Amino acid sequence: MTAEQSAYDYPGKSIGLPRTGPGSLAPLSRRIGAFATDWAAVVLLSVAFFDYVWWSTLVIFVVIQALFVPTAAGSPGHRIWGLRVVRRGGGWVGPWRPFVRAVLIALVIPAAIWDENQRGLHDLLADTVIVRG
Repeated sequence: MTAEQSAYDYPGKSIGLPRTGPGSLAPLSRRIGAFATDWAAVVLLSVAFFDYVWWSTLVIFVVIQALFVPTAAGSPGHRIWGLRVVRRGGGWVGPWRPFVRAVLIALVIPAAIWDENQRGLHDLLADTVIVRG
């Protein structure tokens, strides 16, 4: 096996994440579950307070992400599904990364473009990664 092949044995290896357990790359199923949980909450809030106006739904989503990711290491959906959002290499994400990340997710396309480590363009640009809690 070449050095290049061993760096890509599993998603997350090339960025220093373990194969399994806490701190390993979050599986797609949990990430989708976390997003669906967050989106359901956002839609309920939008219906309750803004009569489900499309832009209010996106604003609520961005605000929740921007507030919870730096303070709780993930959105409510991330935490419910046992996930955390961290900087690549570990550590606190800071105040601007969650905002940039949330805006890019709201644009949809960046979240649909992935690299070999299953990180969306939104995570690449914010230098973040979703890991198991």
